[in-house]
Amino acid sequence: MSFSPEEIERYARHIVLHGVGGPGQQKLKAARVLVIGAGGLGAPVLQYLAAAGVGTLGIVDDDEVSLSNLQRQVIHGTPDIGRPKVESATEAIGRLNPHVQVETHATRLTEKNARELVRNFDLVADGSDNFETRYASADACFFEAKPLITGAVGTFDGSLTTLRPFEKQADGTPNPTYRCLFPEPPPPGTVPTCAQAGVLGALTGLIGTMMALQVIREITGFGEGLVGKLLLIDAFAMRFETMEYGWDPANPLNGSTVQEALTSPPLP
Repeated sequence: MSFSPEEIERYARHIVLHGVGGPGQQKLKAARVLVIGAGGLGAPVLQYLAAAGVGTLGIVDDDEVSLSNLQRQVIHGTPDIGRPKVESATEAIGRLNPHVQVETHATRLTEKNARELVRNFDLVADGSDNFETRYASADACFFEAKPLITGAVGTFDGSLTTLRPFEKQADGTPNPTYRCLFPEPPPPGTVPTCAQAGVLGALTGLIGTMMALQVIREITGFGEGLVGKLLLIDAFAMRFETMEYGWDPANPLNGSTVQEALTSPPLP
């Protein structure tokens, strides 16, 4: 995959960067990444992946831009109020990098359409703001064998991790699923929404940018990823911690029961 002179100049700092280089930039150009949500987390994910030269970005979002979004959703501007977020985000990406193709899905990702949405992409970044979407996207990525970078924010706290549960570790143990980390969503009403509890605007930018970094790492292959690791950020105390987590044999996706069924000999 060749680059035009303009692209060579645009991506010059990547091309000379050890660990990315020309081959890594070619991988970015060939990549198809689906971003779930064009809000606080999705905004910086889309901006930095577009700037990095990811060839095709998919956007899933069924919401419109509102004034209260603009405190943190920096891909949108005041003139965009009332517009579908997928339209506003697409225009912003075009201004930033016209070499990036955008595929929009003005819909809400659900258990019913999740597999169809993720199927045609190489990797998924989930910046959604509700548990229903997070579980639906994580399950769909497992069944479609797509790497997933998932992030979350609330008030002053944020987290992110990388999921590749369709693969196994060197000892044959499956990689953990999202349900290994969070077996069940919390009961409705127990976790306040951003509208109820608030969220630090710059924190969404920090988590979203780190999600974009993880996507780039997954595509180009440099560094150590976050599979089996949950990065926790406390913006109030400015503290970063990494918690390791592992495969739960009781999880319903690739747990012991499923593994036994896959390895058992067929009935006569």
